[in-house]
Amino acid sequence: MARLKAPPSRLSPAPTRIVMQTHDGPDRSRLRDATTPWRKWYKTARWKALRLTIFGRDLFTCQMVGCGRVVGNTAQLVCDHKRRHSGDERLFWDERNLQTLCKPCHDGRKQAEERTNGEW
Repeated sequence: MARLKAPPSRLSPAPTRIVMQTHDGPDRSRLRDATTPWRKWYKTARWKALRLTIFGRDLFTCQMVGCGRVVGNTAQLVCDHKRRHSGDERLFWDERNLQTLCKPCHDGRKQAEERTNGEW
């Protein structure tokens, strides 16, 4: 009796690709730190002091038009750049380019505006 052979596969092997994950988390943060060296400026004592100075200047009040929320918890505030600095050190540290935003305004309205305008 003849031995049966398996039919040839009609599927080609899947190509091997390295796919960058787009999720939030430590891997994404490490990738962003590696590709945008100016991000380390946010971890300096100079930035942390400047951030608090801006919050005090703005009286811990969200500067987004129509919000004006006063927030005492600085963990719920963002020191935001009005104009994109793209690693321009002068623009990054310029106090006139900084404003206080509450976290909901920064993470919602401001980010939506930047995506719409293609600023970031």
